[in-house]
Amino acid sequence: MIYISHILPVNNSSDVAVTRAQLWDGLVMKANDALPFVAAMSECEVTSRISDTVFDRKIVVNGAPFTERITLQEPKRVVFTRTEGTVLGTIANEIEGDDENLKLRFSFALVPTNVEPGSPEEVSIAESMKIDYLKAVESTIAAVRESVRPESK
Repeated sequence: MIYISHILPVNNSSDVAVTRAQLWDGLVMKANDALPFVAAMSECEVTSRISDTVFDRKIVVNGAPFTERITLQEPKRVVFTRTEGTVLGTIANEIEGDDENLKLRFSFALVPTNVEPGSPEEVSIAESMKIDYLKAVESTIAAVRESVRPESK
């Protein structure tokens, strides 16, 4: 199993301050359509809505197809549970802190199928995933900042 957790400040050096509510809205947008937020993703389609806070989507990341169940835990956490694909498990995006000290944590606990646990191949996959997910969180924060920029409205 690959487990990684990393936290990034949201308002560290930007000329645009993002509130918790704005960051939450951005995470909901990302859950529904991640293409503007995640460069490694080439397809994202919501396939069914179970409720207002739970839905399924099909995605393609780095050419690999996955099915995910999304759970919105307002106003703090979005959970992506991989149910089909070559890597299964859970990814979470969590809002921490208040508006003055806002942070976004991403965590994942994933299991690549057909890969020996602890093998050099799993370590390599883990490093690649960490880089991709860090980029996705950075681009999510940047996209939310851009969406709340006064001149973009």
